[in-house]
Amino acid sequence: MSGPPGTGMPSAQSRMEMAKDVKDEDKLYKFEGVTYSAIMSPAENLVAAKTMEARADDVMLVAYPKCGFNWMVAVLRKIMAAASGKKETPDMPPLIEFFSPDTQKLIAQRPSPRFLGTHLHPDNIPVSFKEKKTKMLVVWRNPKDTLVSFYHFMNKNPVLPNVEWDQFFSDFMSGEVGWGSYFDHALAWDKLMDDPNMKIITYEDLKQDLSEGIRQISQFFGFPLTEEQVQTIYSETTFSAMKEGSSHGKMGSVFFRKGEVGDWKNHLSEAQSQQMDEEFNKRLAGTKLGALLKYDTYCK
Repeated sequence: MSGPPGTGMPSAQSRMEMAKDVKDEDKLYKFEGVTYSAIMSPAENLVAAKTMEARADDVMLVAYPKCGFNWMVAVLRKIMAAASGKKETPDMPPLIEFFSPDTQKLIAQRPSPRFLGTHLHPDNIPVSFKEKKTKMLVVWRNPKDTLVSFYHFMNKNPVLPNVEWDQFFSDFMSGEVGWGSYFDHALAWDKLMDDPNMKIITYEDLKQDLSEGIRQISQFFGFPLTEEQVQTIYSETTFSAMKEGSSHGKMGSVFFRKGEVGDWKNHLSEAQSQQMDEEFNKRLAGTKLGALLKYDTYCK
């Protein structure tokens, strides 16, 4: 899997090769109080991202890690290709925090509409995206399944350190994981739910009715699709199709594990499950995003 053509970015494969020479304890570091991957998001990238110039017609995909980001990358690429009549580009748009300063300059020259993505906390997304009123699709997932998926991702992705379950559970609950606290991100997005330039959609709703999700996403970004196009995209982007497809090469098994709703029941102890319930009730109960997540349905 190579970096996007014309971006000068190292491929995922080459970064994995780099990771072999990095000790686990050096794979994560803190930038302005938040944990990031030292290999994928060195400080120079994050500094350069601050001044990134957004465009009003950028297509921006946002998600906390392991909430369905790579799945929606594939869906959005197919929506954009179908709406434009152009051939789908074979590369995944990387997260803006993975762009080196030189790559940022190349991205600035790309034709519109550009497809961009991020896991950044809304307060850390470059300010120009708010100023230009760039539309953002934000994907959320229940915290128990997010935690489980994140744990397995840490242990399957060589650019990240291996982790033990109990320690990772503790780190997740305290926000000491990559990109910061799930609950801090959720509360920040909850305040933006009435913004017409934001559309928040849940992983669980997409799993339940992907066709409807595709319709809503294409409508939000102003990409008209026929019902036939919706169904074609649906058949090509179900979770099983994504896992078996070749678009992610060797990384397919890293990005796409089970994709189940409720897999947390195979991992969390009763005490851990209860601790998560208490944290959710304390932080997100009564919020609009909390209601959207249908916590009692998916996490009890």
